[in-house]
Amino acid sequence: MFERLISYLDSIKARDPAPRSRWEVLLYPGVWALGMHRLAHWLFEAELFFLARLVNHISRWMTAIDIHPGAIIGKNFFIDHGFTVIGETAEIGDNVTIYQCVTLGGTNPTNGKAGKRHPTLCDNVIIGSGAQVIGPITVGERARVGANAVVTDDVPEGATMIGLKARSTLVPAETWLREFIPYGTPCDEPCEPDLGRIEAMERELAEMKAQLEGMKGKQTQLPLDAPAASRKSGTDS
Repeated sequence: MFERLISYLDSIKARDPAPRSRWEVLLYPGVWALGMHRLAHWLFEAELFFLARLVNHISRWMTAIDIHPGAIIGKNFFIDHGFTVIGETAEIGDNVTIYQCVTLGGTNPTNGKAGKRHPTLCDNVIIGSGAQVIGPITVGERARVGANAVVTDDVPEGATMIGLKARSTLVPAETWLREFIPYGTPCDEPCEPDLGRIEAMERELAEMKAQLEGMKGKQTQLPLDAPAASRKSGTDS
């Protein structure tokens, strides 16, 4: 058990550069919320629903994180900061990272899964700040949901979702195969497939500006001994 705790704390340090030691990580509200959820989930499975809800209520009061006792959560789950809501039928895989103000919310089932109202997050998913993942959908392995995105449809494996309603940026496999990208939407990597076209247009614009400057330079360098008539005729034209 002690080794599992050390491994869990190290997995958080690998995803968050802020803590200087494991002791700091132990003070994170997400760590406390997950620990209390493990107890609440055990009580929930034992059909001690009131006690499970009581533990959940205390956890929410302490951490500002609301995880329903019925939610199923895998290994190394990390909630960075707080103010997160996770519904009863949510399922979360291993090494999932969620930032602040995220909702894994529910809707009435429309896909034939009886009682399934909340999302399923596969392994290594990253959910950015303020994102809303709604309904009985599946977010594929290593997918990323950008800040404030609203996701209501299944997310393919390795995709990055942005916007309202969220759409995929079709990030290439060589981009999302990296082990971890903080916040789900990197600023120093191409996210839009049209970025190459924009760079090509900028290069063409720079070349046209250089050619224009060259033409202006030639026009201003008239010979000083040119006949006045030719200069005058050139001016009249």
